[in-house]
Amino acid sequence: MKIIVCAKQVPDTNEVKLDPKTGTLIREGIPSIINPDDRNALEEALRIKDKFENENERVEVVVLTMGPPQADVALREALAMGADRAILLCDRKFAGSDTWATAHAIAWTIDKIGGYDLVFCGRQAIDGDTAQVGPQVAEYLNLPQVTYVRRLDIERDGGTVTVERALEDGYEVIETRLPCLLTAVKELNVPRYPSMRGIFDAYGEKQVEVWSADDVGIDPSVIGLKASPTNVRRVFTPEPRGKGIMLEGSGKEAVQNLFAQLREKRIV
Repeated sequence: MKIIVCAKQVPDTNEVKLDPKTGTLIREGIPSIINPDDRNALEEALRIKDKFENENERVEVVVLTMGPPQADVALREALAMGADRAILLCDRKFAGSDTWATAHAIAWTIDKIGGYDLVFCGRQAIDGDTAQVGPQVAEYLNLPQVTYVRRLDIERDGGTVTVERALEDGYEVIETRLPCLLTAVKELNVPRYPSMRGIFDAYGEKQVEVWSADDVGIDPSVIGLKASPTNVRRVFTPEPRGKGIMLEGSGKEAVQNLFAQLREKRIV
C-alpha cells in the first residue's frame, strides 16, 4: 500500500506582519512550520501505516511538497515523524504558481510517482486559506475525493474507505473506493512528535529527493506565474475600529446598559 501526503511549509501566522508601505508579507526572521492541517494528514497516513504493518502488510508513506530549498527542513521533520520518502519540487519554473498551477504540478508529480492507493492533503494552508489545491489535484487525477475528513476507516479487502465528513452543523458518512483523495481537518487526530531515532534517521540515512520540472516532465505552460490566472491586487491590514467598551455591574445591569447604548446609536 502506498500513501502520498501533500504538505506545505508555511510561515507561522502567529508571527506574520505586513509591510505598511508595500502591503506584502514580511518574511525575514519569521519561523516556518509544516502547515497544521497537513500535519494531521501526515499523522493519519502514519497511523494507517502502523495499523497495516502490524497486520504484516507493507505500507509506504511518501511526503510531497513544492517550494524553495528551505522546505527541506519541513520534509525532514516529516521523515523524522515516520515518513518513508520525501520529495521536494523545487524549480524556478514553479515560481509564482497560484493554486491552479500548483495543483497541476503536484498532480503531475503524483502521477509520476504512481502506484498509490491514497492521497492525503490538509484541508487548507494557513497562509492562503483557499482550500483549493486538494480538490483541484483530485480533479486533475480523476480521483474520487472527500474533503473535511474527521474520521476514516479503510476496508482493504473491499478496496473502500468510509469517512466522516465534518459539516457546520454535524457530519455526513461517505463511502468511496480506493484510490481516492482525502483532505484532513484537525479533529482527525493529534499529530505525533518526532522521536530521537527518527530525527537521527531524517538527517542521516534518509534523504530528501529534489525534483525539477524537467524531472517530473510537466508541461511548462501549466506552471509558474504566467500560467496562474489568480491576481492578488492588494494585501492590507484592516484599520482598527476603535476601542471597546467594558460594561460593569451584574449580568442584568450589563444587558440593560448594552441595550440602552445600542438604542442610543439606533442600532436596535
